Amino acid sequence: MILQCSHIDKGFQGDSLLKDISFHINDNEKTALVGINGSGKTTLLKILAGEYSPDNGEVIIPRDITVGYLAQNPIYDSDRSILEEMQEARKELIQLEHDMNTLSAEIDCAQGDHLEALVRQYDNMRRRFESMDGYAYQSELTGVLKGLGFCEEDFDKPVASLSGGEKTRVALGKMLLQSPQLILLDEPTNHLDTNAIHWLETYLSSYSGAALIVSHDRYFLDKIVTKVVELRQGHAATYQGNYSAFSQKKQAVLEAELKQYQNQQSQIRHQEEVITKLRSFNREKSIKRAESREKQLEKMERLEKPVEERTRMNLLFSPRIQSGNDVLRAEGLTKGFDSRILFQNVSFELKRGEHVAIIGDNGSGKTTLLKLITQLLPPDAGEIRLGVNVEIGYYDQAHQVLHEEKTIFQEIQDEHPHMTNTQVRNLLASFLFTEDDVFKQIRNLSGGERGRVSLAKLMLSDANLLILDEPTNHLDIDSKEILERAVRQFEGTILYVSHDRYFINRTASRILDLTRGQLVNYIGNYDYYLEKKADVEKAQFASSQEEGSAPSQSRTKMDWQQQKAEQAKQRKRENALKKVEEEIEQLETEVQELDTGLSDPANGTNVALLQELAGQKAEKEERLSQLMEQWEELSE
Repeated sequence: MILQCSHIDKGFQGDSLLKDISFHINDNEKTALVGINGSGKTTLLKILAGEYSPDNGEVIIPRDITVGYLAQNPIYDSDRSILEEMQEARKELIQLEHDMNTLSAEIDCAQGDHLEALVRQYDNMRRRFESMDGYAYQSELTGVLKGLGFCEEDFDKPVASLSGGEKTRVALGKMLLQSPQLILLDEPTNHLDTNAIHWLETYLSSYSGAALIVSHDRYFLDKIVTKVVELRQGHAATYQGNYSAFSQKKQAVLEAELKQYQNQQSQIRHQEEVITKLRSFNREKSIKRAESREKQLEKMERLEKPVEERTRMNLLFSPRIQSGNDVLRAEGLTKGFDSRILFQNVSFELKRGEHVAIIGDNGSGKTTLLKLITQLLPPDAGEIRLGVNVEIGYYDQAHQVLHEEKTIFQEIQDEHPHMTNTQVRNLLASFLFTEDDVFKQIRNLSGGERGRVSLAKLMLSDANLLILDEPTNHLDIDSKEILERAVRQFEGTILYVSHDRYFINRTASRILDLTRGQLVNYIGNYDYYLEKKADVEKAQFASSQEEGSAPSQSRTKMDWQQQKAEQAKQRKRENALKKVEEEIEQLETEVQELDTGLSDPANGTNVALLQELAGQKAEKEERLSQLMEQWEELSE
C-alpha cells in the first residue's frame, strides 16, 4: 500500500465539505477521483499533497515514498528556459555525467596506482549511471517535451514568457521526469491537444508508479484507471474497474441506496404515527411506550437522501416536426481568413437521424464550418442547402447567442413570451436555477451556468437539426452524462464539434475528421476512428504520392464508399455466422431426438425404422461437421 487516507474531515467557514473520507491506493495502481463540481476533489488532493491540513483523520504515506503533485493551475515562476527547467528534474544524473567526464579526463593523464584508483572510481560511477538509465535520459527528456506538444524550436523559450497552459505542460513534464512513486494530477488534460492526450495516456498506462487523477475526460480515465473513488455528498465510495464500469455500478448503488432511504423514511413515518396514536390514548402505559419508541427513533442512524435535487438537470430534445430524409448538403465549401485557407472544396451530406461529430486539431476550422452552416459567416466559395422541413437549433461554445445585459429569466421569457412565469421558473429549476438564481445577469454567470442556459434554450427550440459547438465544455461529469442520454435519444439529426472523446464515442454514428483542409469520413464512433485512422492516412499518403497532390474530395468519397462496402461485408459475415449458429443448434436438437429414438426399447425390434433413424442421424452429423468448419471460417 502506497497511500492510506483514513477518516478525513474538512470544512470551510463552518460548512462541512469532506466527511469521514477513507480509501487506499496500492503500488502501481492508477485511481480516478471523481465527483460533481464543488464536491471537494481539489481540496482532497491538496490534503494528500500536504498543502492543506485535515480537520480530522490522517494521511499515511510511507517515508521512502516520493510524491509528485500537479495542481490545476500551478503558479510557475522560473528564469530558466524550457529545456533547462526540464533538466532540473534530472540534475543528479546530469551532475553524475559531468563528474564522469571530468574523471575521464583525469584518467587520460594519470599513471600507476593513481590510475587504478581513478578507473575503479569511474567504474562505480558508470554502474550507478547505467542503473539510473543515464544513457537514455536525453532522449526521454526530448520525448516528454515533444509528447506534450513542444517542438525543438520551443526548447530555448524562457518559462516566464509562456502562457498559463504552456507552463502547466512544463510542470507536468518535469514531474513525470522526476518519476515519483505516487503522482497526484488535477485535470492534467486541460491544456493538451488530442495528440498530447494520447501520448499522456500511453505514458501513464505504462508508468511504474501509482497515480491519483482528477479529470473530466472520461475517455482518458477509461484508458488508464483500474479503480474509481467517487466523492458524493461529502462521502467517498470506491469502485473497482475503469470509468465505464464505475458508471454502471454507481447507478445500481444509487438505486439500492435510494430504496434503503425510502424504506427507512417509511419506517420513520410509521413509528411517528404509532407514537402520536399512543400519546393520544393519554394513559401512563401508552405514554411510556411512546417515549420508548421515541428513544429508539433518536438512536436510529438516519440515512441521507442519496441524490441531491440540485445536482442533475432534466434535459430532453424533441423535434416539433420531422425533416425530410436529406437534411443538409454542403458542396465545394472554401473558407479562409487573411492569407490562410482553413479548408477548400469541402463537401458532405447529412441524412435524417444521423449523429455526426466533426473532429480535428485546434485551428483547423471546425467552429468556422458550423458557423457557415448556421449562416453566421459566409463561405468564400461553395454552397449549403437545407432539406425539406429542416429547423436548426444552434449551441455556441462562446455563448454569443446569449444577451449579456439580460437576466436568465428574461433570456428565456423574451424568446418564448407564451410561457407563463411559473412555466419559465419550472424550466429553469430543471436546469438547476432556483429562487433568486433566475435573476442573475448573463454577464455574471460562470461557464457552466452559461452552458446550462444555452442548453435550456436549445431544448425549447424544438429543432430537428441540432448544431452543437463543444457542448460538454464546463459541464461536470453528471451533466455530461445527462446530455449524452438526451443526444442518444434525440430522433432528429445532430452535427457537433467536440474534443470530448468519451462523448463522441457514446453519441456519434459517423465522424468527419477535418485534417489538412479536407474532411475524411469514418462511419463509426471514436473507437472505430482510432482503429481505421492509420490505414486511411496511409492510403491517402500513397494516393497523394502517386498523383503528386493533396488528398482530393473524390478520394475522401472513395474512402467513405470503401468503408461502407467493408461494413456491408462485415454485416453479411455476421448474418451468415448467426444463421450457421442457428442451424447448428437446430441440428444438434434433431440429432438428440434421433438418439432418443434409436435407444427407445419400443423400437428395438423395428429394424427398418432403426435403419432409417440411423441414416438420418448420419446425414445430420455430416451436415453438422460441414457447418462446424464453416463456423470456424466465419468466426475468424
